Amino acid sequence: MSKYRVEHDFLGEKEIPDEVYYGIQTARALENFNITGIPIAKEPLFIQAFGYVKKAAAMANRECGVLSPETAEVICQASDRLIAGEYLDQFVTDMIQGGAGTSVNMNVNEVIANVALEMLGHQKGDYDVVHPNNHVNFSQSTNDAYPTAFRIALYKKIDAFILSLDALEKSFDRKGEEFANVLKMGRTQLQDAVPMTLGAEFHGFSTTIKEEILRLEESKSLICEINMGATAIGTSINAPERYPELVTKHLREITGIPLFLAHDLIEATCDTGAYVQVSGVLKRSAIKISKICNDLRLLSSGPRAGINEINLPRMQPGSSIMPGKVNPVIPEVVNQTAYYVIGADMTITMAAEAGQLQLNVMEPVIAYSLFTSLTYLSNACYTLQKKCIDGITANEEICKNMVMNSIGIVTALNPILGYEESSSIAKEALATGKSIHEITVLDRKSITQKKWDEVFSIENLINPKFIND
Repeated sequence: MSKYRVEHDFLGEKEIPDEVYYGIQTARALENFNITGIPIAKEPLFIQAFGYVKKAAAMANRECGVLSPETAEVICQASDRLIAGEYLDQFVTDMIQGGAGTSVNMNVNEVIANVALEMLGHQKGDYDVVHPNNHVNFSQSTNDAYPTAFRIALYKKIDAFILSLDALEKSFDRKGEEFANVLKMGRTQLQDAVPMTLGAEFHGFSTTIKEEILRLEESKSLICEINMGATAIGTSINAPERYPELVTKHLREITGIPLFLAHDLIEATCDTGAYVQVSGVLKRSAIKISKICNDLRLLSSGPRAGINEINLPRMQPGSSIMPGKVNPVIPEVVNQTAYYVIGADMTITMAAEAGQLQLNVMEPVIAYSLFTSLTYLSNACYTLQKKCIDGITANEEICKNMVMNSIGIVTALNPILGYEESSSIAKEALATGKSIHEITVLDRKSITQKKWDEVFSIENLINPKFIND
């Protein structure tokens, strides 16, 4: 039979299972916030970040002379265990909650306090020795500890997303090289335009992903600004002199992240503009990746009644009734992931706007939305790269025949024949079904076969020169 310990807060007492490391405030959060069913343990980088915050706070408090060296040391040791990934199952509060993240902060404070107590040979709940509020949360409030941990975790998750984008970009670049000499028809507004290469198309995909990596690197600098030492609203109440600067210095050193203290702690405590900016960059990345997936689905459409310029890897049967049908399931799932990220951006927008006066209490849903968006989009990038892009092959003859049978190639004759004559040739081709070559060279004799061969050589179609005579 389970044993219990009795803990109290100003609302009363509760029995807490003796085997758990969290305490009464976490237990209340479990009762109050059954929203997503996703505990904060599912974001281990967030828990690790809180470990950094509590360790740095203990170090700064020790230097300020407001926390005994012994207590500071055991808090640091307990925090190190969180940083190492221990006790994840003790972080049970829901990702979305009321209270601006107080339940998360207290979950961390209680676990660290009870781990520290055991390390000192005391029983869990013996808070006279190490107290969640008086010691672990010393010189802090949720309003600076939570956003600081959030930013540290967010920084690391952006780094992880950048790695997935880098893998995807390199995959597109490799395909660009592989398809460098595959002639195909370019299209605008889904109509034939002018020739290009499949390699150039895939290099374009590579370039657009590189741009997203640059934008993400820029956005990381915004979340390096922290408000540790602001405590409740930014006035540094209950924080000793020099504490904000010291805790920031320690955090910078132990995380390896270029964190810096906000110059206006009141503004920094209520402002969530950095999250809006990061979310906007994520939305941009999602939209561009989704656009690429749309292109891949179009280019592989068919195989016999579509464009069919490329073949996507055949991943699974595509129908329960149509034999032989294979669907572009990987681009489809990436599209859907992008839609989630776009929707999450709206959630973040509304939550950031909902901040009132000296605090934005909606930060938990901002954290949830950014964390899940980064995780899902990272997974989508790796899935797209490994299960789709790496295995794409080109249908070279189909690509080439589409070019030579296209009316769009008449554009190359503009400098020689002029727009009006070229338009007339295009109009006749549309009306009769004849090829541009047949009308221009054989019927009208507007140019010679030799000139045709020069203009429409594979080399000139891939790397066009200006030919006007």
